[in-house]
Amino acid sequence: MNSQMTASNSDKNNDKNSEITKSKKSRAKPVSKSIKADLVFPVGRIHRHLKRGRYASQIRTTAAVYLTAVLEYLCAEVLELAGNAARDHKRIRIIPRHLQLAIRNDEELNMLLKSVTIAQGGVLPHIHRELLSKKDGFANNDEIQNAQ
Repeated sequence: MNSQMTASNSDKNNDKNSEITKSKKSRAKPVSKSIKADLVFPVGRIHRHLKRGRYASQIRTTAAVYLTAVLEYLCAEVLELAGNAARDHKRIRIIPRHLQLAIRNDEELNMLLKSVTIAQGGVLPHIHRELLSKKDGFANNDEIQNAQ
């Protein structure tokens, strides 16, 4: 009789275990919005900030995905140009000066970020044409008049 009870108990346990494993197997692993959109930046966090910002009564997920993609593209563009500036100066690490040079030398990024001040960025090197030394063949007007 004990053998029958243990057999029936084991059948019940097997049924419970099979139900648990079935429910675990049937559930899909959660996939983040960033992975679905094939982005590195966090779509969920941007969506949360858009909702908390009270820009509109409702924010669609597609709006958050689009904004995240734009931010990721802009960051990649700035970092690529800053990396090129760092390499031109034979440096491995990007410093604020490299960011400044990258942004100010690119026409579109400069227009977008014209009102942004980058701390420790310095200024763009520029010497006005009139301040450059004149070549030997060119003299100023006073020297020409005195020679005549």
